Amino acid sequence: MERSTTTKGAALITGGSRGIGAQTALALAKRGYDVAITYRNKAARANELLEAVKQLDVRGLTVGCDITHPEDLDRLFATLTAWHNSLNLLILNASGGMERDLVAADPQYPIHINRDAQLALVDRALPLMPQGSTVVFVTSHWAHLYGQIEQIPAYEPVAESKHAGEQALRKRQQELEEKGIRLLIVTGDLIEGTITPKLLERTAPGLIAETRDSMGKLPTAAEVGELIATSATNINLLNGTTIVIGRSLDTLLPASE
Repeated sequence: MERSTTTKGAALITGGSRGIGAQTALALAKRGYDVAITYRNKAARANELLEAVKQLDVRGLTVGCDITHPEDLDRLFATLTAWHNSLNLLILNASGGMERDLVAADPQYPIHINRDAQLALVDRALPLMPQGSTVVFVTSHWAHLYGQIEQIPAYEPVAESKHAGEQALRKRQQELEEKGIRLLIVTGDLIEGTITPKLLERTAPGLIAETRDSMGKLPTAAEVGELIATSATNINLLNGTTIVIGRSLDTLLPASE
């Protein structure tokens, strides 16, 4: 299949080899965007996704990258710049903090990946992003509402550090707006078939069933990817908008006296 000579632009999706990241990449490719994804250790899945993207008549790129390592970010953006001369969408999907080996080696790993690396990615991407571009930060209800709701102990380091990442990005909204760039926040509930609910279920048995009972069904990674792509390409959403997937945030907050 020959590639179209024109595309809508280019998107970078971090953590794009599986789950929500992969589905977001496919949804954006279907909308005519060239897509680049990063992955940490899922090269086979990343290459499968690359082949699927190419079938959609757009360009694709995969880059193995640990976003907490500055030298990996140097290589990522050198590769990205050689591949495309601009970046229209930056989807900050990659996160971490529940990996026992990484946290054992570096107890500060959650804050390094969920806050520091997110800011570093924005800093590296900004020179490539023209006016009208969008940054999307993908988070969870537990992180978005950190400090307001009870946390699952195993997830708390992730929630705390992702909340810190969101707040740090929001502090840059004015700077981004002056450059003609929007920041959107997408917060999601438990997502069917993704790794986080499976990890949480080990320490909070019954969590998935309880959430399904309250929602009817959990959103799927494909549904979330579609909504992220729809939001990122919706020019009517204002800088700083929060998009909620799954249960209403109000239902998770403690009832007021």
